[in-house]
Amino acid sequence: MKVDGKDLRPIWLDEDLKTVKIIDQRLLPHKFVIADLKSVDNIIMAIKEMYVRGAPLIGATGAYGVYLATLNSPAKTIDDGYLKAECSRLKSARPTAVNLVWGVDKVLSAVFSVSGTSEKIDAARKEAEKIAEDEAENCRKIGEHGVSLIEDISRRKKGETVHLLTHCNAGWLACIEYGTATAPMYAAYDRGIDIHVWVDETRPLNQGARLTAWELGKHGIRHTVITDNAGGHLMQHKMVDMVITGTDRTTFTGDVANKIGTYLKALAARDNNIPFYVALPSSTFDWTLRNGIKEIPIETRDPDEVRYVQGMDQGKTIDVLITPESSPAANFAFDVTPARLVTGFITERGICKASEKEILNLFPEKKPAVL
Repeated sequence: MKVDGKDLRPIWLDEDLKTVKIIDQRLLPHKFVIADLKSVDNIIMAIKEMYVRGAPLIGATGAYGVYLATLNSPAKTIDDGYLKAECSRLKSARPTAVNLVWGVDKVLSAVFSVSGTSEKIDAARKEAEKIAEDEAENCRKIGEHGVSLIEDISRRKKGETVHLLTHCNAGWLACIEYGTATAPMYAAYDRGIDIHVWVDETRPLNQGARLTAWELGKHGIRHTVITDNAGGHLMQHKMVDMVITGTDRTTFTGDVANKIGTYLKALAARDNNIPFYVALPSSTFDWTLRNGIKEIPIETRDPDEVRYVQGMDQGKTIDVLITPESSPAANFAFDVTPARLVTGFITERGICKASEKEILNLFPEKKPAVL
């Protein structure tokens, strides 16, 4: 995507082929900083501390982590035991997003398909780069399919503004290019459709207020940042035409794990007869889980993310305590929205209902895996 006229991605391999470059998303929108990742430890730190976040980007980052593991092998040969151990460490960096395990395992499989140290390193690099490119292309296709939904609303409203609502950041910062939830928005804007986006602040880390608002603003899309609890009010007063979110893990039966607060948006949308769509590449489906509420692991993070808020003060980024100093806090990072509340999924293959039958019809090659 373009930022101030410059093509940018949130992750890329440096020309030296030894350094993974990332945008440090913790510091946006007030500071734009590129960080260098040179080891598996660096990759794990970046994932855990949310230099990078968003399911597709986490998967690509984990994939590059396997490449760095092959590159930095302590022995002249790349021992299978060493590589499996490094991959195990990578996969445990964050528990909810299924793309991390998917990306790591794909690169590991590519490495094990060849012999010879240089061949293994080359296979890891090529597979990691392919994952990044494929995810970018999948997001482009999500935009192409999803824009039809926005076009339909625009036609019904005779060209009046289409008001969309999104939660957290499922934009290109989270997905390498285009985004998932934002991909149809970018496509609609680029086609000249009049859209406006309500952007949930998304406490506690404010990925909506900091990142989605920054992205949309750079692209020229009209948007308004709102408190997380304002969505229901807007829906009651017919100020939202459609909700689109991303997801960190979705079962093949249609249950959706996404940033905490998504479930409440889905409830409000259902109560007000507003379509609630989830946009995702196929890499975010978990083809092994049936019951998302019972089976998807929900990450709990540092309570200080709730107790403190980050902001800009006289040119400096600072953290400010907002609770009584002695008050404890709980920080559940995700919740699960049951399939019954999801109008449909927007994927790289098209749009389907949130049901096992519809999902597997769109991805028939996965049917044997779920029997």
